Amino acid sequence: MATQTDLPTPDIDRRSPPPPASALEAEVNGLRALQAKGDHASAAAGAARLLKTYPANRDLLLIAAHSQRMSQQTDAAFTTLAQLAEHHPHFSQMFLERGLCHVARRDAPAAIADLRLAVLINPALAMGWRMLDGLFRMTGDTASAEIAAKHYAHLDSVPPPIVHAKILYGDGEIEDAEMLIRRFLLEFGDHPEAMRLLAQIGHLRNVLDDAETLYGGVLAMVPDHHEARHEYVQVLIARHKFPQAREILEPLLARDPANHAHRTLAATIQIGLGNFEGVIPVYREMLTEIHGGSPQARLRRADLNLWLGHALKTEGRTEEAIEAYMAATNERPDFGDAWWSLANLKTYRFSAQSIAVMQEQLDATATAEVDRIHIAFALGKALEDAGDYAASWAAYARGNAMHRSGNGYLPDVFETNTREQKRVCTPAFFAQRQGWGLDDPAPIFVLGLPRSGSTLLEQILASHSMVEGTQELPDIQRIVHELQGRELNFDKPLYPGSLEELDEDAIRRFGAQYIADTMPNRIFGRPFFIDKMPNNFRHIGLIHLILPNAKIIDARREPMACCFSNLKQLFAQGQEFTYGVEDIARYYRTYVELMDHWDAALPGRVLRVQHEDVVDDLEGSVRRILDYCGLPFEQACIEFHKTKRSVRTPSSEQVRQPIFRDGLDQWKKFEPWLEPLREALGPELAPR
Repeated sequence: MATQTDLPTPDIDRRSPPPPASALEAEVNGLRALQAKGDHASAAAGAARLLKTYPANRDLLLIAAHSQRMSQQTDAAFTTLAQLAEHHPHFSQMFLERGLCHVARRDAPAAIADLRLAVLINPALAMGWRMLDGLFRMTGDTASAEIAAKHYAHLDSVPPPIVHAKILYGDGEIEDAEMLIRRFLLEFGDHPEAMRLLAQIGHLRNVLDDAETLYGGVLAMVPDHHEARHEYVQVLIARHKFPQAREILEPLLARDPANHAHRTLAATIQIGLGNFEGVIPVYREMLTEIHGGSPQARLRRADLNLWLGHALKTEGRTEEAIEAYMAATNERPDFGDAWWSLANLKTYRFSAQSIAVMQEQLDATATAEVDRIHIAFALGKALEDAGDYAASWAAYARGNAMHRSGNGYLPDVFETNTREQKRVCTPAFFAQRQGWGLDDPAPIFVLGLPRSGSTLLEQILASHSMVEGTQELPDIQRIVHELQGRELNFDKPLYPGSLEELDEDAIRRFGAQYIADTMPNRIFGRPFFIDKMPNNFRHIGLIHLILPNAKIIDARREPMACCFSNLKQLFAQGQEFTYGVEDIARYYRTYVELMDHWDAALPGRVLRVQHEDVVDDLEGSVRRILDYCGLPFEQACIEFHKTKRSVRTPSSEQVRQPIFRDGLDQWKKFEPWLEPLREALGPELAPR
């Protein structure tokens, strides 16, 4: 085994203590120059000096460990790497250097373990693949050696600037990676690996249209680039372009029909097209193909059981869903998503044993933060059902605090948008554009705040023979993104001001775009369909412009009940305003302000349906809703709980039961802890 190996040049850690950045950067570059000349003693001494001021700096610790290893001070290198792991536990080059230290000690199993982690985190580490190739051959694992050799040969064939950018990207230095790869493309023209990396960056930053274009270009140049094709499918799925995704995925499935990654994408596409029943046997089959008790096998089974549970839940097969979720927690006791999925059924009751496991995992140091958040919300629901409201509120509050600390929610953005909507979307503005838009009455928008009874309204309407229930469709939001442009300015947003610049043809095109983009979700081809994206209430002006004959229903719920229900709900994505008392109250106030504006600017355009009225007078409310939508009365809408359909929202199990009053005053059990919410809502919304 080799004992000395040079490393790829490390990068500056922008997350380390910055001041004085230019001076520190110069020092680091000087130390690297010493390493390049082979003066490792001076490099190690210089790094040690600077680490007294910057003890957590990623690059200084890496330089020190590398020079210590090259000076055959392997024990000292391991000590330095332990410091590096403490501050930067997911840094790929820390694992690479540690693997090389194990090589120096001739410990092949330990070297392989660390080098595998290095290339798993950052597949662009050519040194890691090269060393793994040699180690696998030495230990007789020729199959793994061939894979490693293939990766190394690929990286060796790629221009060095692209490899460098890939390393930066793999270690989270996204801005530097993008700058470097754009410079390369400008200087040298199209290159499939450079375009692929830029597409990956676009996907990461949610610039999905650019990513889609770039991946299309890559496949046009290299049609058999299987990795790029797989990533392209993921982007198309993110854009809800499920038919196109299915077409792009087909060559991968034909080439390797047993591949779990490809089959998982195929199942995700089926789900996107509304075929939940079809993915259930796919997940079950894949579960039977995973054997053994290795950590990787258990993680994979846990994920598959989670996805299986979601599909079963959506199809109303609740008992089977519970079995799948419990199987996921058995494979991974710290699997927060599985615990929360059980709680999110709303009708499931946890055993004392399950509560004990959740409490243990919530406080375990090894539990990841994302799992901890999920477990806190699940535990809150479990303790609420057990009647321990003080402990339940503490768990909800803990989950909210953890989520709020990292979600970056900015309440000013919504409030600025609301002011702009009121400024632009006046009665005169709409009068000047009367008759514009697409004359299609098919969409029925059910909108408002989450947890306001919108799923119940959707189920009632979807029980009608002429109405199709779809899901929370992202298509209005896509049009908004197009209108607000790439360069977001939260203080002076382009949208909704950009609506004033649209002519009649553009308005009509957006209406046609919405109808075309939502068509894949209309599986049964009924004349009307529901779009239940709650946040569409922010864009009623846009909806009215492009689809003047669409129906718009505002699902409204009593403020204290609605806000409390949001505070105890963990959403899969978005709705970042729901994780703090002040945030949710402020959002609710602004929501009411904006809906009042729409009532004034577009009188009679929006039907407001109060959740409490639906509970108190179901038939009267149903007749009122159907009259507004121009639909004849059907008894099935009263007996909505008998309708068999896929329901994707947290209330899926509740709308499969007859209407009940239990949830109306649920918040009052937590009244001792909700005084700050009442104060934040104000006496007009939450009178005593």
